[in-house]
Amino acid sequence: MATALITKKHAAGISGSHPSKSAKGGATSAKKGSASTSGSQGSKTAKPGAPKLVVTPGRFGPWGGRYVPETLMAACEELEREYEKAKRDPRFKARLGELLKSFAGRPTPLFFARRLSEKLGGAKIYLKREDLLHTGAHKINNCLGQALLVERMGKHRVVAETGAGQHGVATATVCALFGFECVVYMGTEDMRRQELNVFRMRLLGAEVRGVDSGSRTLKDAINEAMRDWVTNVRTTHYLLGSVLGAHPYPTMVRDFHRVIGQEARKQVLQAEGKLPTAIIACVGGGSNAIGIFHDFIGDKKVQLIGVEAGGRSEKLGDHAARFQGGLPGVLQGTYSYVLQDEAGQIASTHSVSAGLDYPSIGPEHAWLADQKRAEYFAASDAEALDACKMLARLEGIIPALESSHAVAEVIKRAPKMKKSDVVIVNISGRGDKDVGILRENLQLD
Repeated sequence: MATALITKKHAAGISGSHPSKSAKGGATSAKKGSASTSGSQGSKTAKPGAPKLVVTPGRFGPWGGRYVPETLMAACEELEREYEKAKRDPRFKARLGELLKSFAGRPTPLFFARRLSEKLGGAKIYLKREDLLHTGAHKINNCLGQALLVERMGKHRVVAETGAGQHGVATATVCALFGFECVVYMGTEDMRRQELNVFRMRLLGAEVRGVDSGSRTLKDAINEAMRDWVTNVRTTHYLLGSVLGAHPYPTMVRDFHRVIGQEARKQVLQAEGKLPTAIIACVGGGSNAIGIFHDFIGDKKVQLIGVEAGGRSEKLGDHAARFQGGLPGVLQGTYSYVLQDEAGQIASTHSVSAGLDYPSIGPEHAWLADQKRAEYFAASDAEALDACKMLARLEGIIPALESSHAVAEVIKRAPKMKKSDVVIVNISGRGDKDVGILRENLQLD
């Protein structure tokens, strides 16, 4: 799919009025400092103290939108209509709720990490255990929701992309459950480092197609999945795995993951009698993070902290930290911060975790950063690996390398906090898939 980028030369004007396209391709604008978000949340439903929210479907302030070829416009509009109808349908909500409970294993526990808290000597640390879900990560929440929409639309074929393989496994799982044909695109570099998940997808009946172009990682897998969708749009649904892409995906995927934060809110109030001081989550595209953040956006005293992939160094091409050098641009259907070179070409990225190895970030995260409602930091490969080892040895939990970036941030932050402070870390996935990488990179005594 063609990519239109806004380079440094043009980015200077972004801080003033924000030129944007409507869903139909017409011109709209958002004034400097305006705060808008898409979906069902508007100014009437905003919590006291929340940033002012103005409903503009598909937009989060200036970010988001629908940048797709004409051949996909009808499919995006159909999906948007079906989702809007479904979320008002009690039967749809009841069926999704039952699947999340009986098939996926919700609710997931909020676990007090006693030994980690004692070791670090500061805040009380709780872990939201999304790693305990069926298939091993939060991805199943969204996949079940979209599978129900595929069924409503009468389609029988699903394509998806995957980086770490967890979204691919979740997609293959729901396709087996619903009887859909399933094709998953995966960069060959990611296939090499996630061999276990490739086998799991094939065992579940999915066809896994390797992608050799570009960096052979997540960005390139998305390109090929979208090409497939364009070619087979009448019969095929693209089950996008993060809060990326053209509207309605960022809003819809967020909504399917909001259950994480809704559960965490009830659980921490029950455990501590108060809201947390901070919530920490890793951020690739940002689905697990927005899922746990969203129910707390109106609670200004709750710090929302996203952790990106700091990779090997701060040099462009050595990391995937979009808030450390990214510029506004359009990539794969949406307008957000993008890592790009001086000529506006997409930069290579690197992370020890395949799921964070992506050059752009979900548009709602861009909006939260602009509004200073969330903060974004980076953890290096080495920090993530050390954090994974520490959590394994102190709590008996091996987190995914993606989630290990969030653990690395709490290791830095907790010792500086008060003992009365409470921090929730979202453990978005388990580390079984990463054992090969861990074996290559860790020296165990």
